[in-house]
Amino acid sequence: MCKYLGSELGDSEVITFSDGNIFIRIKETVRNKDVYVVQPIGMNPNNEFVEILFWMDALKRASANSVTAVIPYFSYAKGDKKDEPRVSIRARVCAECIELAGA
Repeated sequence: MCKYLGSELGDSEVITFSDGNIFIRIKETVRNKDVYVVQPIGMNPNNEFVEILFWMDALKRASANSVTAVIPYFSYAKGDKKDEPRVSIRARVCAECIELAGA
């Protein structure tokens, strides 16, 4: 994807601890840059969703000018409306979390 767009993949690190907790480190400056995070959310949606939130938070804290989430597959999109009483609108909750994380 980067080659097609004529850009470079940023240098970063993801560490998964033995308890499943993840740690994201941006290993280059992103100050005043427009950054795109590409992360499908599908086969392991809970972990993948939390990971994209951590990516976005780390990039905003590293002073990126803007952070755009590109989610080619978003499994929670199926929960985009309240079709029965007392249920969560999952897609809305996820979108609000992404906004709060810095999108």
